Amino acid sequence: MSRAYRFIDPHTLASISDLHLVARTIVDGFLFGEHDSLVPGQGIEFSQYRSYQPGDDLRRVDWKLFGRSDRYYVRESDVETNISVRFILDTSQSMMHTENGINKFDYARFVTASLAYLAVSQGDAISLFAVNESESTLLPSRQGSQHLHRLLHNLEGLKPEGRFPGWAALEQTMVSLPHRELIVVVSDMHERSDELTTFLVKLSQLGHEVILLHLMGRSELEFDYNGHLAFEDLETGEVVEVDAGEAAQQYRRQLRDNIRVMEKRLQDERVVADILTIDQPLDFALRTYLTQRAQLG
Repeated sequence: MSRAYRFIDPHTLASISDLHLVARTIVDGFLFGEHDSLVPGQGIEFSQYRSYQPGDDLRRVDWKLFGRSDRYYVRESDVETNISVRFILDTSQSMMHTENGINKFDYARFVTASLAYLAVSQGDAISLFAVNESESTLLPSRQGSQHLHRLLHNLEGLKPEGRFPGWAALEQTMVSLPHRELIVVVSDMHERSDELTTFLVKLSQLGHEVILLHLMGRSELEFDYNGHLAFEDLETGEVVEVDAGEAAQQYRRQLRDNIRVMEKRLQDERVVADILTIDQPLDFALRTYLTQRAQLG
């Protein structure tokens, strides 16, 4: 693993209890490691420098260039438009699926925290909606570092339970959003019928730009098990016993078909979907987000 990647590897991050530190580590590792930013924008990439003028935002001063030249320069941004970014986190019980010491829920919190940190650094307003059928956490949309700390504090207190609710339970909250937003949904897409898929489609139909970060375990995706096994549904407690060798081919085929059908429906509704395995460094999520963010500039 490269020097830059070790700062955003989920196993390394799992040992850090402070989500603000996790977010800063991920974003700094992405922006100042071996990665090039994909989009222009305030605090991310710029088209040119110009001399500092009184009243300019000090966050846009390039302090490294000042150290080399002893003069103040401001990054001229290609994207000045600020947007509202809403993070919707699936907190159903299936998000506790764990592989090699990492569970989907912790990975989801790492992703949400880092994207929120990145959004605030671009001057965007951020909000949080964490939801399962038992309770929801709704944090309003605001800008600034103080609001980022509130969002991270809320993330740290969340606990998955139950299932993801149907649209009827969420419709009033979603239709009451005051304006068009960039909505990032972080979920494992574990659904009884199609409640999560319908939720994503409805959000897009309401006029929002929607990104799905679909979390999966590597073993869940590849079914690399051996022997006779018992699998328990984390949401229902149902146990299914299978012979891994006999079930593997059918499982992979069915999973592939299900994902293809779901992604086709989402694509038809202009929902951007990206599968992330929870052993992946988190720069994959940042790239998906930044690519879509650039289109809203």
